[in-house]
Amino acid sequence: MKTTVAAIDFGTSKIVALVAETSGRQRCDIIGAGTTVYDGYLEGRWNAPDQLNDAISDAVHAAEEQSHTRIRDVFVGVPGDFSQVRTVEVKVELQGADPRVTEKNISDLFDRAVDELGEVRGSIIHRSPAWFIVDDGKKTLEPMGMRGYELRAMISFVIADQFFLEDIQERFRSLGITVSGCLSTPIGQAMLFVPDEERDRSAVLVDVGYLTTEVMTVQGDAITSLTNIPMGGGHIAADLAYGLEVTLPVAEQIKRAYVYGLSAGQSTFEGTDQAGNAKTFTREQVEEVLEPRAEEICEAIRDAIRDSGAKLGKWSPVYLTGGGLAINRGGREYLAAKLERTVRELPRKAVKLSSPAYSSALGLLDLLIDTTTSARASGGMGGFFRSLFGG
Repeated sequence: MKTTVAAIDFGTSKIVALVAETSGRQRCDIIGAGTTVYDGYLEGRWNAPDQLNDAISDAVHAAEEQSHTRIRDVFVGVPGDFSQVRTVEVKVELQGADPRVTEKNISDLFDRAVDELGEVRGSIIHRSPAWFIVDDGKKTLEPMGMRGYELRAMISFVIADQFFLEDIQERFRSLGITVSGCLSTPIGQAMLFVPDEERDRSAVLVDVGYLTTEVMTVQGDAITSLTNIPMGGGHIAADLAYGLEVTLPVAEQIKRAYVYGLSAGQSTFEGTDQAGNAKTFTREQVEEVLEPRAEEICEAIRDAIRDSGAKLGKWSPVYLTGGGLAINRGGREYLAAKLERTVRELPRKAVKLSSPAYSSALGLLDLLIDTTTSARASGGMGGFFRSLFGG
């Protein structure tokens, strides 16, 4: 039986509306996509709130036209800029003559984690384990049935900003659309694109967007830290516009065409200045303006990883996505050199919207499909969210 779902992803420069048909966890077809460029957000606030409803409406209508579907309810992705991540380590004693881990033990762990977390500013929209340990054994995500005397775990909570949740509900209500739920976009990206075996050892996912950069450390089924850096590809373009005295659209074209690497890429760049006069810039001129900001972003990413508290091994990989750096040739290698770590591109997960600029939207959709599949086994969406969040 096919189910039609709709998801809305809020990036820092574009809104993406997706309509998909799913017939189970292993089958999902995107039948409609709508993308609208808008002014985005920075440091937890909309940059042009008075224009946001029109931008949402345009993205929704484009997805409706392509899918031949009327969108009446949606799931909304909560961006990292409107989120925070907190982790709690908890333990419970295993009881009985032959003590083994039971479903109740795991449920008790999650309840204890909520108590340890205490009062939060916002709403918990996701919780998941980074690991379980029975006695002094190895970390695992499948402790059920294991024999021992003590079960420990690290539980991660994603907390959404209350302003975002309330504001977005009201905006969709004014458009005649019901928000069925809010899901964590960073969680969706991490679970879809970072392979299980890498998450078992810990990994890093870096999303360099247009106005912000998200740095996530990932372990098990959880994000263990999330840092939002208020810089992205748009700041590189703005520097080019100012330094080369060109318009922002011309600066964006130059930024996208730039290839990182001493002997790579084109030697000159064509454009027009702010008066409309044709100009030619050498690679050296562009590099002098562009690379200081790119280096600043890379240094901020390095500091975020260092300050995350995550225990990364020497070979723990960093995955790069987003439209701010990953779409440039040589961008991944440039970041790797600055971090002195292996930086990988994301595995390809879809034929449509395969650019790194759309990884957050695909991650959100994947999380939605996983959520709706789990809901069918939990007595509907209400039962699923109650079991997940304790609501």
